[in-house]
Amino acid sequence: MAFINLKNKLIQVKIVYYGPGRGGKTTNLEYINRKFQHRINSEMVTVKTHGDRTLFFDFLPFDIGLVNGYQIKIQLYTVPGQVKYDATRRLVLRGVDGIVFVADGMAVRRETNIQSLRNLQENLASYKKNLRTLPWVLQYNKMDLREQGIPMMPIEMLEQDLNQKFQRPFFPASALEGTNVVATLKKIITLTIASIQRELL
Repeated sequence: MAFINLKNKLIQVKIVYYGPGRGGKTTNLEYINRKFQHRINSEMVTVKTHGDRTLFFDFLPFDIGLVNGYQIKIQLYTVPGQVKYDATRRLVLRGVDGIVFVADGMAVRRETNIQSLRNLQENLASYKKNLRTLPWVLQYNKMDLREQGIPMMPIEMLEQDLNQKFQRPFFPASALEGTNVVATLKKIITLTIASIQRELL
């Protein structure tokens, strides 16, 4: 459940970008940070691990207004993608309200995506949460690489591997170029806020 400050009438919502290492989680947040600089009221904090990064910042969402009389503040986080940082990933997931799973669209990363989704489910289970009930969306990233002749997975294959059981919203994207980065963010915010509203009723 989101953190609710009764005194200040503020709901703090935590959204985590999860997925395999070097799949584009950080690139998503860097793009959002640049594009919505005027809505971000904190520095982007980067915690560097060897060969990987975790970062987070507060984000003031657009067009939401008040929810049941409460102001909304969104916190966006990424997790390190590499397996050896699993404890950090699990820690970042604590108190999560919504998830963006960023899959790497390159054909060579097929198994890595599947393993990462499995790992997400295991880490959520340690907090008694699961992907059946939690708001989340998928982003199939690096679609721009197809133009460079790099073998990419078709959307149908990504859907079959990662989303067949769940039927969640998905977005073919290029975090580098910004394609569908904002659409992904808006969707997860909408789903997460709706979920919190239901809990507040």
